[in-house]
Amino acid sequence: MSKSVWEPETRRELKQRLASVTAQTKPLWGKMSAPQMVTHLADSLRMATGDLPCAPKSGPLKFFPLKQLVVYWAPWPKGAPTAPELLARAPVAWTSEMSDATAMIDRVAERGPNGPFADHPAFGTLSGRAWGVLIYRHFDHHLRQFGA
Repeated sequence: MSKSVWEPETRRELKQRLASVTAQTKPLWGKMSAPQMVTHLADSLRMATGDLPCAPKSGPLKFFPLKQLVVYWAPWPKGAPTAPELLARAPVAWTSEMSDATAMIDRVAERGPNGPFADHPAFGTLSGRAWGVLIYRHFDHHLRQFGA
């Protein structure tokens, strides 16, 4: 089982890894810059809280057992498609984006696994447990992309 953003130690780890990235850090793969990645992560949390609506996508990821396989176990492919809404906002000042991403981690944590949370555009309705793991795995994927 993967780590979850609901665990305080996991949140500390994510924040430390995020803090190790600089605006000049180059990705090991992909096209995002470090500022774009941080903005993307903060906006993904806005999507989870319902503050950034994302259009639903059709497809098999909304259904058992594929949803559970992808959320909890399957390795994430490099260059996987993402909701366009999570790539739309241009980064502002680096320190502002970093503070925003860290604050969003705390904001999501304050909600706890009982939410409320929006539906995910690809996975549909997720339990709080699934959101906690998915958020961790999404952050982990992009932090690894930047060597953190």
